[in-house]
Amino acid sequence: MKHFKIILAYAFLFMFFLACKNEPKTETITVETSEETTKSLDSNATYSKAEFNIKGMTCEIGCAKTIQKKLSNMEGVKSATVDFKSEMAMVEYDVAKANPMSISKTVTSVADTYSVENMKTVAEFSGAKKSCEKECKKACCKDKTKADKKACAENCKKECCAKKA
Repeated sequence: MKHFKIILAYAFLFMFFLACKNEPKTETITVETSEETTKSLDSNATYSKAEFNIKGMTCEIGCAKTIQKKLSNMEGVKSATVDFKSEMAMVEYDVAKANPMSISKTVTSVADTYSVENMKTVAEFSGAKKSCEKECKKACCKDKTKADKKACAENCKKECCAKKA
C-alpha cells in the first residue's frame, strides 16, 4: 500500500508539471486604427426633418442603436436619433442626397422585423421639444408643489418653452 501511494504521488506531480509546460503562451497585440469618418456638411444644402415610428424593435442597444448608426452613416444625413421607448426616429437630411423613401429603405434593410410607419416631414422634432419642456419643468419649477408645477411650466420663460404653440 505504501508503494502505491508513492507511485500515485509521482504520477500526480508528473502530470502537474507536464500540464503546466504545455500551456500556450498568450500574447496581446495592440493595433492602432485611425477612423476618419468625418462627414462634410454642405453649408448651402437644404435640410429637411423627418419624424417616423419604427415598429419591431425589441431592445435599446441592439435594435435602436443599430438603426440610429445606420441612419447616421447615410449620405446626406446630418443627424439621426432613434428613441426605443417611444419607437420614434428623428432624422435631419439633405434633400438633394436623401429622401424619405431612402431613409425608410435603410431602416427596413437593417432587419426584416422593422417597419416604418407614419413618416412625416416636420419643422421641429416633437421629441426634442418634449425633452426641452421636461428640462424647463425641472429647472424652473423644481421647488413647487404638483399643482403649481403645471402653472409654472405653462408660464416658463425659457427659450425652448416660449416657442411652444
